[in-house]
Amino acid sequence: MPSLDSLNTLKPLKVGDQTYHYFSLTEAARQLGDLQRLPMSLKVLLENLLRWEDGHTVTGDDLRALAQWLGERRSDREIQYRPARVLMQDFTGVPAVVDLAAMRAAMAKAGGDPQRINPLSPVDLVIDHSVMVDRYGTPQAFSENVDIEMQRNGERYAFLRWGQSAFDNFRVVPPGTGICHQVNLEYLGRTVWTREADGRTYAFPDTLVGTDSHTTMINGLGVLGWGVGGIEAEAAMLGQPVSMLIPEVIGFKLTGKLREGITATDLVLTVTQMLRKKGVVGKFVEFYGDGLAELPLADRATIANMAPEYGATCGFFPVDQVTLDYLRLSGRPEATVQLVEQYCKAQGMWRLPGQEPLFSDTLALDMHEVEASLAGPKRPQDRVALGQVSQAFDHFIELQPKPLAKEVGRLESEGGGGVAVGNADQAGEIDYSHQGKTHTLRDGAVVIAAITSCTNTSNPSVMMAAGLVAKKALEKGLQRKPWVKSSLAPGSKVVTDYFKAAGLTPYLDQLGFDLVGYGCTTCIGNSGPLDEAIEKAIGSADLTVASVLSGNRNFEGRVHPLVKTNWLASPPLVVAYALAGSVRMDLTRDPLGTGKDGQPVYLRDIWPSQQEIAEAVAKVDTAMFHKEYAEVFAGDAQWQAIEVPQAATYVWQADSTYIQHPPFFDGIGGP
Repeated sequence: MPSLDSLNTLKPLKVGDQTYHYFSLTEAARQLGDLQRLPMSLKVLLENLLRWEDGHTVTGDDLRALAQWLGERRSDREIQYRPARVLMQDFTGVPAVVDLAAMRAAMAKAGGDPQRINPLSPVDLVIDHSVMVDRYGTPQAFSENVDIEMQRNGERYAFLRWGQSAFDNFRVVPPGTGICHQVNLEYLGRTVWTREADGRTYAFPDTLVGTDSHTTMINGLGVLGWGVGGIEAEAAMLGQPVSMLIPEVIGFKLTGKLREGITATDLVLTVTQMLRKKGVVGKFVEFYGDGLAELPLADRATIANMAPEYGATCGFFPVDQVTLDYLRLSGRPEATVQLVEQYCKAQGMWRLPGQEPLFSDTLALDMHEVEASLAGPKRPQDRVALGQVSQAFDHFIELQPKPLAKEVGRLESEGGGGVAVGNADQAGEIDYSHQGKTHTLRDGAVVIAAITSCTNTSNPSVMMAAGLVAKKALEKGLQRKPWVKSSLAPGSKVVTDYFKAAGLTPYLDQLGFDLVGYGCTTCIGNSGPLDEAIEKAIGSADLTVASVLSGNRNFEGRVHPLVKTNWLASPPLVVAYALAGSVRMDLTRDPLGTGKDGQPVYLRDIWPSQQEIAEAVAKVDTAMFHKEYAEVFAGDAQWQAIEVPQAATYVWQADSTYIQHPPFFDGIGGP
């Protein structure tokens, strides 16, 4: 910016007392042709090209090619797209910060000012991929896991702490705060971005690339963004464009509304299955239809989050009143909300009832037809109706190589570590002892039940439903099975606040779903070890056991190397399977256990009504977001206590096995 603006599209926009300037699609249409039925996501790309037109990287032919997309609804034109900002997490973001540090070192060596080296595009790095579930099921689990995390990652955190203070245009959200995508949704994203240049304030769509595939979650807020590799993200950070073909856009029409007892997770697993079958790799998916009016923004974000699982580049939702309501709820300034509304309406980016953009192809879903579901045993697109999970597991077992009978005496002589293997030669089960009690572990046992991942922990309706299931289960006298490792890892501290406000925290704690951390945990394989006795039992009898998690990835071996089958489920179903203790039960028919009155308790007996969930969700208020994000970049006492030199260049540690000075700039400039 500023653009050549060969089409003369720059216009003022008055919002309250503030005047913005924007590149008008309405003005562009006077020369490019009617753009009204262009997909919303492509309108964002077109605005990007208008704003960055320079006659070299972006030309008039690029603008015309995007407008002409409506004719063929596909294009082989390559364009140069410049996102407004970059989002990183700690694993994939560290190499980019190392490169910046190396550039500063090279600049200093050449006699220049190292402080001239900074990201050109705004960068936010959220530390969320490092916490593991080492401790669980106790009130101390969170603090102990944080302590272990800080010990394990001391050097890396010191490096990022230095970067936080050294670089301009670069912010770090410290550990123990939240998952990058949920922090992005609840705080960082704006839907409409602004920038000062040439004495003007420019307004334009919020766009980004991220170093994590689930960056697409922000699409639920009407923000175009997706995950890229580290090199692409670093290029964007340094102001370079992302080269891409003008994509095909698949329209997904949503109508109706979810039935009583059906969750957003059930919906997203259905959408994922449909889109994976359709084949959308390398394409945009854009959701439309009047059913969007019935879809809360948290549900939209859940669907958008799973774009990598259905294979699309992004899963975009247009801006409408639901977007504005969420921006207000999550504490965005009223001036921002008003700008979003007026800008999107001026640009034709506001969703209208009955609107039917033109797409490369379409498919549709009546949300009333969605049923309770899980996905598994090892692919997120393999949706299974709740009543068929046990059959799906048995089919998986049938395809596995048959293990040889165990030699019991030999196992015992090698030391059982608390494992009793008296029936280890019986296929599919084994007795084990733990804390003075003997239990039988069988094929299909749920050994991990984790409420985790940005996919679902950003959604108050499914989280409150989980808390209500826990409450009702305890009131009936149920408890989780002793072999289940249970955990609760929300994507932000706001979740903790609204659980507390709804009075649900004690019930989750009593079932073993104590807070273990604010991070990705089980969904990325940071599930931590199982109890030693259980690990030995699984190995001794070669059992095929299960995890149930509210995540987005369930590939074999990802959650835990000993857990062969992994099932994606809504948070309330995670709680239900912790009570049942096995995926070989049909939760639509079989009792979860016996209540304190001696009667069987079924899932239907403890499943909350939509009214109960709505009353709990009403406890979520704007003050919670203001409270938790007021000092989001400050970190806790441990983060603040990390001592780093206040220097423009990083002090490289010669004996480090993790962060080394890269040789990219050796021999370039300087003495």
